[in-house]
Amino acid sequence: MELATTAAAAVASAARPHGPFSSPPAVSVSVSWTSPSLASTSRSLSTSSSASTSRRRRRWLPVASAAVELREAAAGGGDSVRVTETPQPGSSVKFSVEVPTSIIQECYQLTLQEYAKRFKVPGFRPGKIIPENVLINYVGPQHVHDATIEAVLKHTLPQALSSVEDRALEDSVRILTQFDDMRSSFTLDDVFRYDVAVDVAPEVRWLSEDKYKNLKVVVEIDEAVHAEKAAEKELQRRHKALGLLRVVADRGLQIGDLVVLDIFAESINSDGSKGEKISSAESTGFHLDTEENNNLVPGFLGSLIGIRPGETRSFPIQFPESFEQESLRGVRAQFTVVCKELFYRELPEMDDSLAGKLLPGCNTIAEVRERILERCKEVEKTAIEQATDNAILDQLGKLVEVDVPRALFQEQGQQLYGAKLLQLQAERRLDKDQLASLSSQRSVQAYLEDEKENITRIIKQMLAVGDIFKSENLEYSTEQLIKEIENSVAEFKRYNQDYDEGNIKQQVQDVLEAAKVLEWLKENCTIEYVRR
Repeated sequence: MELATTAAAAVASAARPHGPFSSPPAVSVSVSWTSPSLASTSRSLSTSSSASTSRRRRRWLPVASAAVELREAAAGGGDSVRVTETPQPGSSVKFSVEVPTSIIQECYQLTLQEYAKRFKVPGFRPGKIIPENVLINYVGPQHVHDATIEAVLKHTLPQALSSVEDRALEDSVRILTQFDDMRSSFTLDDVFRYDVAVDVAPEVRWLSEDKYKNLKVVVEIDEAVHAEKAAEKELQRRHKALGLLRVVADRGLQIGDLVVLDIFAESINSDGSKGEKISSAESTGFHLDTEENNNLVPGFLGSLIGIRPGETRSFPIQFPESFEQESLRGVRAQFTVVCKELFYRELPEMDDSLAGKLLPGCNTIAEVRERILERCKEVEKTAIEQATDNAILDQLGKLVEVDVPRALFQEQGQQLYGAKLLQLQAERRLDKDQLASLSSQRSVQAYLEDEKENITRIIKQMLAVGDIFKSENLEYSTEQLIKEIENSVAEFKRYNQDYDEGNIKQQVQDVLEAAKVLEWLKENCTIEYVRR
C-alpha cells in the first residue's frame, strides 16, 4: 500500500486520534486562556519544549520532571499545592487549585530576582542588591503583581496536573479562571485559587461483551460498479461519441434522443396554490441525454416523452425523501418545460473497422470489449474493497461509545480540512487568493461546525480501530514504514508544502495500523455482499 498523495496521508492521520494506537503525549505547560486577550501571558508559561516539536509527538519531560520536583519538595517538609479534581464532559478534567502562601512568597522572590537581573536601575551597579521598594517602583507595581501570578501558575501547574500526566492530550490545557479575577484576588498573604482544565485520552467503551469478536458486516455494492454492466455502458458511451447528431423534425421525444430544454420550477403549497420559485431546480439550455437519466427526479423524463420542439409542458412532481438536496426532500413542485431543440444520433455500424476508434490499439470489437471489461473489473475490485472498509468502519463506530474531547475534535477536524485543501490545491482548483480565504480561522471553524457529526464518527471509528490494533498485538514491518514515509515526503516536496518529519511518521503509522486492523477484521468477521 502506498500513500499516493499528501492529502491521503493527512486524511488517514486525521482519522485516528491520540490514545489507542500509541500512548497520548504528555501535557506540556503551554496553556490556553478562556480570554484571547491573555495570549502573551500564556506564552510566558511555556516550558522549554523545542519549537520544532510536533503537536503529535510525545513531550513527557516538562510536566513530569517539574511535578516530581514539587512532589519531592513537599515530601521534604515544604507546603504543597492542594488540588481538587472533577471529571467533566468531553473527556475533560477540571482542577481547582489552591496555592499556599509559602509558594506565593517563593515565586514573588524569584520574580524580583529575575527583574533585578534584567533591568539596570539608575544608581545601582550590576550585582548590587536593589532595595525591594526601589525595584518595584522602577518596574511598576502592576507588572510585578502580574509577573508573580504568572510565576505561580508556571510553578504550580505541573503539580496540579500530575495525576493525568500520562493520559493528557497535548495542547489541551485551559486556565478557566479569568486573569482579571486573578489580579483582583491575588495577595502575598493569602491562599491563591484558580481553576484549570485538560482533556485526556478518551476511554473506548464497547457496547457488547465480545467487543468486535463475531462481527457481522453487510456490504452494499452499488449497481454502477458491476463490471459487466459498466463495461457494456462504457462501450455504448464510446460508440455514441462517434455518432452524428441529426435534427428531429417529424416526431416527438423518445428514449435515445438528446433534447435541449429550458426548465422552470415553483413549489406547490399545501392548499394547491403556487409557492416560491425553486432556483436550484431551474436551468436554461439544459442538455438531456434520455439514455443517461439516473440523476433526474423520478417522473420527470416520463412527463416529457412525446414533446416536440417549441412545445411547452407543465406538470407536478414531488421530490423523493431521499433526494440529494436536503431542502427539496418531499417538496411538491410544478415544473414548466420548454423544448428548444431535439436530436437523434446516427451511429456507425459497430464492426471491427471501428475498433481502433473505440479504443486505440485494438483491432477487433472483441478485443475492445475484453480490454474495457478488464479495466472495469479493476475498478469493481477497488470499489468493493473500499466499500468493505467503509462498512467495517461504520459497524465499528456503532459498537463503541466515546466521549470525544474538544482538543481531539479540533485537531482531527483541522487535519481533515487541511487534507481537503491540499487535495483541491493538487487538483489545481484553487488559486492563491482562494486558498488564503479558505485557510482563514472563520472558514476552518465553519467546516468544524458543519462536519461535527462526521468528524465525531471518524474519531469513534478509528479509536475502535486503535483499540483492536493494540488488543490483537498487530504489527507492520519497518520496511513498510520507511517506504511510506519516503513516499509522503516526496509528495510534500512535489507540491512545495512545508512538512514536519515527526508528523509524517505519525501519519504513516496511522495508515499502516489502520490497514493492518482492516486486514485482520476481514479475515475474522462475517461479510455479506448485497447488490443494490
